[in-house]
Amino acid sequence: MPAIYLEAAVVVLGIVLMLMEAFVDKADKSFIGKIGIVGLAVIFLGLFMVEGPKDSNAHWAIWSFYAVDPTALFYKGFALITTIIVLIMSLDYRGVIQHYMGADQEKPQAGLGEFLYLPLFTCAGLMWMASAKDIVSIFVSLELVTISFYILVAFLRRNVGSLEAGVKYLILGALSTGFLVYGLTWLFGLSGETGLAEIAAELGNEESPMNAHPQALLFALALVIVALGFKVAAVPFQIWVPDVYQGAPTPITAFLSVGSKAAGFVVGYRIIEPFITSDAAPQLVTLILAISGATILLGNLAAVPQTNFKRMLAYSSISHAGFLLLALGCARAAGDDVKVEGVMALYLSGYLAMTLITFHVMCLVRDQLGGEEITTYNGLSKRSPFLAGMLLIAMVSLAGVPFTAGFFGKFYVFLLAMQSRFYVIIAVAVIGVGAGFYYYLKVVKAMYWEEADDDRKVTVPPLAKGALIALAIIIFVLGVYPSPILNFFS
Repeated sequence: MPAIYLEAAVVVLGIVLMLMEAFVDKADKSFIGKIGIVGLAVIFLGLFMVEGPKDSNAHWAIWSFYAVDPTALFYKGFALITTIIVLIMSLDYRGVIQHYMGADQEKPQAGLGEFLYLPLFTCAGLMWMASAKDIVSIFVSLELVTISFYILVAFLRRNVGSLEAGVKYLILGALSTGFLVYGLTWLFGLSGETGLAEIAAELGNEESPMNAHPQALLFALALVIVALGFKVAAVPFQIWVPDVYQGAPTPITAFLSVGSKAAGFVVGYRIIEPFITSDAAPQLVTLILAISGATILLGNLAAVPQTNFKRMLAYSSISHAGFLLLALGCARAAGDDVKVEGVMALYLSGYLAMTLITFHVMCLVRDQLGGEEITTYNGLSKRSPFLAGMLLIAMVSLAGVPFTAGFFGKFYVFLLAMQSRFYVIIAVAVIGVGAGFYYYLKVVKAMYWEEADDDRKVTVPPLAKGALIALAIIIFVLGVYPSPILNFFS
């Protein structure tokens, strides 16, 4: 089965669910999310049956801008798993959605159907970005993802915070798109090519304008890094993150934190990797490392005083972007035994599991207890021992405790940095890790040592319980046996 059928299947599934939502008025709209979950799970199984072009000339119009390689297949699966968990979270968040969408007796499920099928179109864009190897297809897929997020972030129209988040994300997202288009235009002007492989090949041509005008090449790459810095929330382009994460619906915050970040890094790696080994490498690596150090430091230190859980996780997301940028900056010194693609995939896999656990618990607590402050989690170990245990696993993994996925993710990033002899950035990262232990364990303290204001229990639906257990298993498996992902990219 051609790999491109996967994206087509996701789009068709989204259109079918959209039509069902429009023409089935009185049914329980939660069936849209359940059908979406089953459909995406079937498409995920299709990943194991895909194939690329059988020869280099087959379907040239498609394969010239669409890659079928380990990186593409891995991140397609990443997007599908993330979307499945987000849909499960959305089902548990339905009470908040209906409250802010003005549900009443005439429209008891206002907005729920749209909220459940829109993530499928975002997923299709994320999957296409994983395979994009042409600057035109990168831009088109990126805009599909971004436009979907514009709608989802501002979805709760009666919530001022959601509307504010949507406006900020729209303005700064449009600004970052302008930087990206301008940077890609410069790359096209210097190389005369739109394919990433062809642009990289031009680096070996001594007569190419890319080699004749190194300052212009660095300017183009700087514009691309600025644009991707907005997408992955790197300093100093992170100003939108705390407000958008806090104001957006919690399932969409999780989607932004995991899916959007992963897509931004896979696109960034595809564009930047050829240039890290070129003559422009010293300046380019210096820029990436400077952004990485600032991102790790600001993200972790700014998270320390936060009292709102979502806002704290926003700064946490910034800090993790810094570690991934550090891995990207070490691409030139990486050996065959440990590849940057593998380290980034391992880090993002662990980040997916622990972040989605955290936001899933947050959805259940927000829906039943009505708060997002860290104090809302006081005494959670008595209200729901299961949720407290799941959140404990996520927090210690985010902090980087051994035998969890977060530990090995950071370990291999530090290993790459040691091989590259980036000792200053290593010192900065150690400070960031130390700060992370403080604010992550602050949540653990609230759950197990603080007393709750009331004795309300938090119930966990069976589907949510199964998803949380599966994510916790991923954290522990990757915490003791990360080799499968690393070997997948070897």
